[in-house]
Amino acid sequence: MGETNTAAQPSQEFEKVLADSSTDVASFDAHDKTLLQKLQHFLHSSPAAVPLIVLVLSLIAFGLILGGKFFSAFTMTLILQQVAIVGIVGAAQTLVILTAGIDLSVGAIMVLSSVIMGQFTFRYGFPPVLSVVCGLGVGALCGYINGTLVARMKLPPFIVTLGMWQIVLASNFLYSANETIRAQDISANAPILQFFGQNFRIGNAVFTYGVVVMVLLVCLLWYVLNRTAWGRYVYAVGDDPEAAKLAGVNVTRMLISIYTLSGLICALAGWALIGRIGSVSPTAGQFANIESITAVVIGGISLFGGRGSIMGMLFGALIVGVFSLGLRLMGTDPQWTYLLIGLLIIIAVAIDQWIRKVAA
Repeated sequence: MGETNTAAQPSQEFEKVLADSSTDVASFDAHDKTLLQKLQHFLHSSPAAVPLIVLVLSLIAFGLILGGKFFSAFTMTLILQQVAIVGIVGAAQTLVILTAGIDLSVGAIMVLSSVIMGQFTFRYGFPPVLSVVCGLGVGALCGYINGTLVARMKLPPFIVTLGMWQIVLASNFLYSANETIRAQDISANAPILQFFGQNFRIGNAVFTYGVVVMVLLVCLLWYVLNRTAWGRYVYAVGDDPEAAKLAGVNVTRMLISIYTLSGLICALAGWALIGRIGSVSPTAGQFANIESITAVVIGGISLFGGRGSIMGMLFGALIVGVFSLGLRLMGTDPQWTYLLIGLLIIIAVAIDQWIRKVAA
C-alpha cells in the first residue's frame, strides 16, 4: 500500500488566483458623527444627564432671581424634606416603569399602609413595631397581587393598577371610617410611627430621617439595578421580554418580584408619610401616584421600559421641588408651578423619543 503525500501536491487551479489577491483587513466606512449625533449618543448612554442639567440650571436661575435666601442651607434641605415622600414612591414607580409597565396604585397603597399602622396600634392595641411590620406586609401583598395579575394573567399593567387603585382607596376609607389619628396621640403612645419626621441639624441644614431613608433607598436600588443580575434582568424584561425569556430569564417571577418590592417600598413611604404630616390621615398623599410618575418622566426614564436611571428619578423629584419652592418664594400664583411642570413633562417625553432613535 502506498501513502499519498498531500503536502507535496501542487496547488489546484482555483487556488492560483489567490496568489496576487489583497491581504488587507476588511474595513467599514466610518462617517464622523455630527455634534448633535454625539450629544444624542451621550444622552442615550447617560439617561440621568438631562435631568441633572435641568436641575443645575433651575438652581442657578432661581439663585440669580432670589439671591442668597434661596441658596441657604435651610432652603436646600427644605427642598429635600418636601420631596422625600415623592422620592420614595418614585423609587417604587421606577422599578415598574423600567419593565414597560405603570403603577397607578402606588399612592393608595402608601396611604392604606399608613392607616394599617395607625389603626392596628390604636384600635387593636398592637405593639407599634408589630403594626409597622403589618403595614409593610399589606403593601407587599398589594404589590404581589398587582404582579400576579400582570405576569400570570397577562393583564395590562395600566388596567390592573387602575383597578387596584380604586379597590385600595375604597378599602382605605371603609376600614378607617375616614378617621384621622391625631399627632398628639401618636407622639404620646407610638412615637416610632413618627420616626421619619424627626430631624437633626448639620450646621444650618436641617435633615429629617425621611430624607435619609430616601437617599439610602435610591443609592441601594442604583447599586442593585446596575451591579446585580436581578437588576440586569429588570432592564432586560423592560427592553424585550421575549428575548429575556429566550436568554433564560424567568419573566413571570421577575415581574411578580418587581411589583411586590414596589408595594413594599410604597408601604415604607406610608411610614415616612406619618412622620412627615405627624398624623395618620386616610386623605393624605392622594396625588402621590401622579407625582411619582412626574418625577420618573422628568427624570428621563423611558415609559417604554428598559432605559433610565433611578438617579434620574431623584433628580426629577428635586426639579419639581426646586420649581415649587422657588416660585412660592417669588410670590407667584401656584398654578404657574403646574404649568411649568406640565411643560417639563412634555419636553422630557419628546427628548426621550429623540434619544430612542439612536437604538432604532
